[in-house]
Amino acid sequence: MNSRLMMMLGAGIGAATMYYFDPARGRYRRALVRDQLVHTGHKARRGVGVVGRDFRNRAIGTTASVRSLFDASPVDDAVLADRVRACLGRAVTHPASIEVEVKDGVVTLSGPILEDEAPLLIDHVRGVRGVRDVHNRLEVHAEPGRIPGLQGHPRRRPGQRSAFMQANWSPTARAIGGLAGAAAALYGLNRRTPLGTMLGAGGMLLLSRAATNLEMRRLFGVGATRHAVDIQKTIHIHAPVEKVFQLWQDFESYPSFMTHVRRVRRVNDGRENRDRWRWTVCGPKGIELEFDSVVTAREENRLLAWSTESGALVQHAGRVQFQGHPDGTTTVDIKMVYNPVAGAVGHAVAWLLGADPKHQMNDDLMRMKSFLETGKAPHDAASRTHAEHRAARPAGNGSGAPRPEEPTQPQPAA
Repeated sequence: MNSRLMMMLGAGIGAATMYYFDPARGRYRRALVRDQLVHTGHKARRGVGVVGRDFRNRAIGTTASVRSLFDASPVDDAVLADRVRACLGRAVTHPASIEVEVKDGVVTLSGPILEDEAPLLIDHVRGVRGVRDVHNRLEVHAEPGRIPGLQGHPRRRPGQRSAFMQANWSPTARAIGGLAGAAAALYGLNRRTPLGTMLGAGGMLLLSRAATNLEMRRLFGVGATRHAVDIQKTIHIHAPVEKVFQLWQDFESYPSFMTHVRRVRRVNDGRENRDRWRWTVCGPKGIELEFDSVVTAREENRLLAWSTESGALVQHAGRVQFQGHPDGTTTVDIKMVYNPVAGAVGHAVAWLLGADPKHQMNDDLMRMKSFLETGKAPHDAASRTHAEHRAARPAGNGSGAPRPEEPTQPQPAA
């Protein structure tokens, strides 16, 4: 191992040690890592069971298919009709509009169908084992028009794509892909050649695809929508739902009890009919990021929803549901989806640095819960730390008084 790699490894170990053994937040961060490891262990055990059942079922199905090739016994008409109906979805976009009748192995097809799908349907039905002949009584239409059976959003034909070409891989496909990717990555990393580097990178890519079960565009954020990463969180607050909702919708007060939200201000220009807000939040390495969001739904004491404006560096959207209880407590359910820079890979890197939205949301939700239950603003709230930082700097007029343009610290809501 060369000195440069040793230096990078040492720097990484040092940074991780400083982060996880920080006197102020180290214990909390270590607890999070411990909980994540326990959760990962539970998921791994469940995953092994799922892969085993999926592999067993596929093996049984494959064995039955092979045995059927050598079975020349006649097929019952009811069984044959079920086989034909099972193949309709691979050939047409409106399989429910096709009627199937079987008599002595002869299949009669009727019902409306689109013109370009009729030949494919006939070919699929002829390929079903036990079918002697096919009678075509289909009503062929060039366009859906006003035909009832062809209305509605057409379902996508899955066709005969392999398991590795589908958006969601089966458990068996994920297991095979993960093992193959890990083997290729280990082999490639041990070969200091261009081919070995390419093989190792390809193996890591395949391993990441199998581990996350995310399409490549979601994995790397290339051409993906804001649904690259999903985040969910539920908390229970010992405060009435009216108080919780009132504080939650008062965006401008967030910096007085949150750390990662620095500033929030309304930016409506008077011509818009929706609430538009400009947020300044703390990103990785303390970098401040700005984005505009709009409130897309609001129901008093029940629901708040938002989404970012186009052009935001990190596109995201979310909704918060509030449920009050007779004992005066409130359950808050948060669901957020976002598309980070570099997709899920960027999210994983940010997670390792403790700067991903889930980490930050967990931190700030705990501060909000504490603020609602105790009425005391946290000592590390953004407005307080920002004010202390500005106060430590020399005043512009030399008198020690705050500068006129400096904002005053907002007072926490009761």
